[in-house]
Amino acid sequence: MHVTGTHFTDRTDAGRRLAAHLGHLAGPGTVVVALPRGGVPVAAEVAAALGAPLDICVIRKLGVPYQPELGMGAIGEDGVRVLNDDVMRLAGITDQQLAEVERQERAELARRARRYRGDRPAADLRGRTVLVVDDGIATGSTARAACLIARARGAARVVLAVPVAPRDWTERLSEVADELICVGMPSPFFAIGEFYDDFSQTGDDEVLRLLAEARGGRPPAPVAVDRELALAAAGVRLAGHLTVPAGARGLVVFAHDSGSGRHSPRNRHVARYLNRAGLATLLFDLLTEAEEEDRRNVFDVELLGSRLTAVCGRPGALAETGALPLGLFGASTGAAAALHTAAELGRAVGAVVSRGGRPDLAGPDALARVIAPTLLVVGGLDGTVIELNRRARTRLRCESELAVVPHAGHLFEEPGTLDRVSELAGDWFLRHLAGPDGTGTGTRPDGSGTRSDGTGSDDGGMG
Repeated sequence: MHVTGTHFTDRTDAGRRLAAHLGHLAGPGTVVVALPRGGVPVAAEVAAALGAPLDICVIRKLGVPYQPELGMGAIGEDGVRVLNDDVMRLAGITDQQLAEVERQERAELARRARRYRGDRPAADLRGRTVLVVDDGIATGSTARAACLIARARGAARVVLAVPVAPRDWTERLSEVADELICVGMPSPFFAIGEFYDDFSQTGDDEVLRLLAEARGGRPPAPVAVDRELALAAAGVRLAGHLTVPAGARGLVVFAHDSGSGRHSPRNRHVARYLNRAGLATLLFDLLTEAEEEDRRNVFDVELLGSRLTAVCGRPGALAETGALPLGLFGASTGAAAALHTAAELGRAVGAVVSRGGRPDLAGPDALARVIAPTLLVVGGLDGTVIELNRRARTRLRCESELAVVPHAGHLFEEPGTLDRVSELAGDWFLRHLAGPDGTGTGTRPDGSGTRSDGTGSDDGGMG
C-alpha cells in the first residue's frame, strides 16, 4: 500500500500522482480500464505514463425493482453479469424480475458503450493484467463490479488503483483484486470530492476527447515540469502552478476573471488541453487572499494588469520555460488585464486569447497599442458581451478575429462549448507561437524570436 499526501488539484493531477506508484505495471501485457466518467481523466494520465492502451468499463447497476438504489448485481459488456445472491434472496427476486431489469439496463449499457466507443470493439482482456482506475472509492460497489467483470472477461491479473479511498477499502475489495494501490487513505473520509480542489463533473465530450487522444488522435505530451510555485510581483508573493510538457512550443500565462484564481475549473480545463497540445501553462493568483476580500480589487484592471506584466516581464524567473514564446489567455475581466500587459510588453507577447472577455475595460489607448495577434472568443448566447467585443475590436490595430461559439453562455457551461474554446485557443497559440519550422513567432522580453504583425481579419472570421 502507498500512503502519501491526499489532496489533488483536479483529476489530471490525481492521475499523474497515481501513475508514480504504478511503474511496476508498465509492459505490453497491461491494459488500463477506466470507470466513466470521472475515472477517465485519471486513467488517461496513468495510461500515458505506462505506455498502455486505455479502454473503459461500462457498467450498469441492476437495482431491485421496488428499490432501485439497492443493487442486486451489475452488468458489463460481452454479456457479463455479476449478481449479489444475498440481496436477491432477501429481496425475493424472481427470474422474471431479474430478466426484466437486465433487459432495460442492457439497452442503456449498449447506448452508453456506443457513445463512448463507437463501432470499436472492447479491448481484449484475456490473459492480460487489467489496471482498473477510478477517481476514488466511496462505497466501492462500482469498483467491485468492474473488477469482477474484468475477471469474467478473461483477465489474468486485476489491479485496482485509485487516488483516494477510506482506510477500510482493502477489507471491502481485496477479494476481487490481486493488488490494491492508493495514493492516500485519509481519515475521516466523507466524500471523494472533498480531496479535490476541482471535482466538477466530467462531461461526455471530455471522455471522448481523452479516449481519442489515447488511440493516437493527439497523444499527450510527456510532462517535464508540474509544480506549485510562488511568484514575486510588485512587493507581494502570488501562488501559481506551472506545467511544462516535454518539448514545449510556447508558454501561455492565464489571467483569471474577477474572484477566480489558479484553481479556476474552466481555465484549468483549457490549460489541460493546451498542455496536451504541447504548450506550457502558468496559472497564478493575481491577488493575495487579503486583497480578494476587497471586491474593488477584482475589477481593478490597472492592478491586475500590472501584476501580470510584472510576472511576464521577467523571463529569468521561470528557468523551466527558457526562451519560449509567450501567449496570454484572459477570461472576463482577466482579458482586459491580458490586453493591458500585451500593450505594455509589445513584441514580447506573441498571441492573446480572450474567453468571454471584457476587452473594453482595457481602455482605447491600451487596445490601440496591442500588436500581438488577438482572438476574441464569446458565447453565442452572450449578446451584450458580443457587442462589447465587436466594439473593442475596432480599436485593435493588430491581427484579430472574433469567434462566436454557438449555444454558449457567458461561462461556457453548456456541453461541449468549453472544449470548443480550448480548440480555438490551442489552434490560435500554435499558429502564432510556433512557425512552420517549430520556432516561436513571438519574442520574449530578452529579445529572442521574431513575430509578424499581420493585418486584421473580417468580423467572425473563425465563427
